[in-house]
Amino acid sequence: MTETPERDRQRWRVLAVCLSVGFVTTLDVSIVNVALPSIEESLDAGPSQLQLIVAGYTLAFGLALVPAGRLGDAGGRRRLFIAGLVGFAVFSLASGLAPTDDLLGVARLLQGVSAGLLNPQVVGLIQQLFAGAERGRAFGLFGATIGVSTAIGPLLGGVILAVAGSADGWRWIFLVNIPVIAVLLPFAWRLVPAPAPARGRGPRRLDLVGLALLAAVTVAVMLPFVTTTGRDDDPSRWWWLALGLAVGVVAVAWERRYQRRTGAAVLDPQVLGLSSFRNGALLGMAYFAGFTGIFLVVTLYLQDEVGYTPLQSGLVGMPFAAASGVSAWLAGRAVARLGRRLVVAGLVLVLAGMVTADVVVRTLGDEPAVVGWALAAALLVAGSGSGMVIAPNQTLALAEVPVASGGVAGSMIQVGQRIGSAVGISVILSVYYGGLAAGVDGARATGRAMLVTIGLVAVALVVGLVDLRSRGAEAASTRAPAA
Repeated sequence: MTETPERDRQRWRVLAVCLSVGFVTTLDVSIVNVALPSIEESLDAGPSQLQLIVAGYTLAFGLALVPAGRLGDAGGRRRLFIAGLVGFAVFSLASGLAPTDDLLGVARLLQGVSAGLLNPQVVGLIQQLFAGAERGRAFGLFGATIGVSTAIGPLLGGVILAVAGSADGWRWIFLVNIPVIAVLLPFAWRLVPAPAPARGRGPRRLDLVGLALLAAVTVAVMLPFVTTTGRDDDPSRWWWLALGLAVGVVAVAWERRYQRRTGAAVLDPQVLGLSSFRNGALLGMAYFAGFTGIFLVVTLYLQDEVGYTPLQSGLVGMPFAAASGVSAWLAGRAVARLGRRLVVAGLVLVLAGMVTADVVVRTLGDEPAVVGWALAAALLVAGSGSGMVIAPNQTLALAEVPVASGGVAGSMIQVGQRIGSAVGISVILSVYYGGLAAGVDGARATGRAMLVTIGLVAVALVVGLVDLRSRGAEAASTRAPAA
């Protein structure tokens, strides 16, 4: 069907709403970092409560993704989009007004659920409305949005605290979401398309047992990481990982059986059988494990050890945000031509920036006037590479996935990213606080934590190289018969 100019404009308006939603929900992953000292003092919160406030959002976010993606693919995308927006506003209000740390933790969990309802619909809508090179550009803009929002979160948090004051300014970090959602909601109501009439074999049956099993696996894998701060570690928590593995085996067996019987499993074996999807999901998990944690440890280091204000520490991450936004926009235009090579080049740049940041902290850690500028320059290099990783990787991972499964497939990639973030934050904090507890100075403790981020990004690079080689071999085998 020929695309009319008005229909084309409509698609890009929907994308603008989707990008705005992606920005505000991802922003809440990192914006709270700079407010932790204020929350700790205001609500007398301990390390475990602070960890729940930060990582509980990520846990609930990840837990809701797959069910929301499946329900969206089954025809509920518009309803879930609207419900997620309303819920996000309501629980942002509850977070901002929370009188105790426990209630704040609960509100953050429910806010994360709302974000988890929204994001699969964003990915599903991009899959639904765009194809070919246009899809690459759309995902490029989405990747720029994710990268910028994650990196700019500490800066915006610092600005809010500077304006509203350190005592109760942290409340406005959550309350600021409400006017944003109030603006977005009418546009979403008018622009997000209603479900199209079912054609062919759409995924209309709901695999409730599969959804429950996948939810159990997600909780079991993420829980030990989001409840371990590095200060108060209970080894028994790690038994959750063994439980997650056992439930995962049951889930795989159930999904295979359900797919044979109905053809409507949550995790379609045909999708999981795509090496492009598997490699993209694994790369995203490893990358987010390293990429997300660095902002938290750098923020803690600059505030606790160097003496920067929340605003100053947020400004250090600004070059990363700007560079990742520009490079993601350019990468969205180039991914169809360069493919996995683009992602590999981006990972090399990220590694170069992170290694430089590690050297800066270890050598200039006792020079407050210099270390911030040097870290900003290193993060500029890392950010220019990050924009070449997130969106292009998602585009390549979903390139062969049928549109009817786009929401749940995109959700699985995001679940991997959320798990990666939880694992990375937990391990990095454990190394950082463990070093301080052992009497290591702040610069060296930060350097040790940065080595973890470097290692995790290096794992992502290895996956990217393996996928690049696999794609090259497939292309060669395709050309061979014609030779």
